[in-house]
Amino acid sequence: MDFEGYPYVWLIVLGIVVFFAIRMAVGIWASKKVSSAADYIVAGRRLPIYMVGASVMATWFAAETLMGASSTAYQYGFQGVVFDPFGASACLFLSGFFFTRLMRRARYLTVVDFFQRRYGKGMTILASIAQLATYFVWTGAQMVAAGTIINALFPKVPVAVGMVLVALWVTGYTMLGGMLADTLLDFMQMFFTAGGVTLIFLFVLNQVGGWDALTGITSTLYNPKPFTLLPDMGGDAGYLGYFGSMGWMYWVAAWMAIGLGSVPTQDLFQRSMSARNEATAVWGTYMAGALYLFFGIMSPLIGIMMFQLAPELENREGVVVKAALDYLPPVLTAVFMAALASALMSTSDSSLLAGASVVTENLMPIVGKPLTDAQKVKWTRIWVGIIGFVAVIIALTFATIYELGVVAWSILLVGLFTPFALGMYWKKANHYGGLSAFIGGFLAWAIFIFVAFHYGLGGDSTAVVCTGADFSLLAKSAEGWDCAFWDATYIASFPAFFASIILMVVVSLATQKSDPPKPITDIDGKSLDTNPFHHIGTLPFKDAVRKLRPEEKDS
Repeated sequence: MDFEGYPYVWLIVLGIVVFFAIRMAVGIWASKKVSSAADYIVAGRRLPIYMVGASVMATWFAAETLMGASSTAYQYGFQGVVFDPFGASACLFLSGFFFTRLMRRARYLTVVDFFQRRYGKGMTILASIAQLATYFVWTGAQMVAAGTIINALFPKVPVAVGMVLVALWVTGYTMLGGMLADTLLDFMQMFFTAGGVTLIFLFVLNQVGGWDALTGITSTLYNPKPFTLLPDMGGDAGYLGYFGSMGWMYWVAAWMAIGLGSVPTQDLFQRSMSARNEATAVWGTYMAGALYLFFGIMSPLIGIMMFQLAPELENREGVVVKAALDYLPPVLTAVFMAALASALMSTSDSSLLAGASVVTENLMPIVGKPLTDAQKVKWTRIWVGIIGFVAVIIALTFATIYELGVVAWSILLVGLFTPFALGMYWKKANHYGGLSAFIGGFLAWAIFIFVAFHYGLGGDSTAVVCTGADFSLLAKSAEGWDCAFWDATYIASFPAFFASIILMVVVSLATQKSDPPKPITDIDGKSLDTNPFHHIGTLPFKDAVRKLRPEEKDS
């Protein structure tokens, strides 16, 4: 990403400043509407369908989708973006179909509320820690991207300083307005982000020669089949350089990391639980999935086309930015860059609020005295600030968006998805089973990372693939070491996930008498109907858009 010599940098800066000011103004306004924890955390459960769908889409449509997907597709085509946008879109449809109805019906404030009522204290603590760790890391990834943009606009401002400045701003307005400010800003953000990526796509499409030219593209930097999602095990590419079982594990893990790992996340269900009824929650999630796939696929297509237009691009991380600078009129470039910066903030504020909500609602009551409603609001705001601070430290330490994203969603895949999904659909799931799935999943993950790094899992080790030779060369190559470790982290999540399932089933069945399963209850402790056919699928669309009945208000 390089703005050196670009004569309209001032216009881009102006656009970003305007977006920043709007966000803070909305935060101040929304702070006056907060009178309870439910107001602050789930916007009083009164969001209509368009707010739910727009907020989820804007939250997930982050730096990774706009910048990461285009740069990765520039190199590997669709194979490289299985994780995002394809896996992310799949996650939203799966969540809407299997999990959203029950979560909204239970009127939870956090996703950890489910673990608390289904399993008890131990899983509550572990699930809260996993959520908190995820949002530390994920917020850190957004700070890295934000600092990079600031540095590109102002080369004399170090990336680290840019991270800190953006973190202070985002943390400030999130502390003030909570979920209401978050969703209002997300709604506005969706139009700018979707419009920006659409404009770039159309301008680059015109530059490359239209639809026929696009569909006729035969290669990217490392992949001769740019439009296939399947691994090319019979060819020269495999899957991102891996062949045999290692290649297939990598490919499946790319789907699962966010496709399943992002299911039990607070930032997703926080919006579902903010919806005004079940039908709104379900259809809002479906809407987000459709929007995400439609606009998200434009980013990798831009990357594929940019390889044809600029095949020797050195800074591959800035593919979409180069496209904007080269092919958009200055005013539209400024709008897009402002939208990009705002997208990073949209994801960051959602992450901050999600993590803080879990700490206040689930962790603090366990380690201390129960909190009053006013105390919950106060402490949630305080924890927004704490998470923002820790996220900056993480960003300064790792400074790589991709690596941080892999860790964030893999944490939840190997530790939380199994007790969440089985806990909702399997009556015999119990506390011991949930604990074994969580702890065993992480232990298995660590073991498989070591094996994949040094020896491989049915193929060449990640160390060999990333160096092209002996893994002893890693000592001489920081890039090689990073590649090998993070690839191993990704690949190892596949067998670790299945290990967590086996452990949960075996331990739950073995401890039915000593640890009888708890029923699923709502926020008031009332048992919920657990018939899966009563909380999967969809509801009439008319129920998602109609006015609320008196008995549904505040329910």
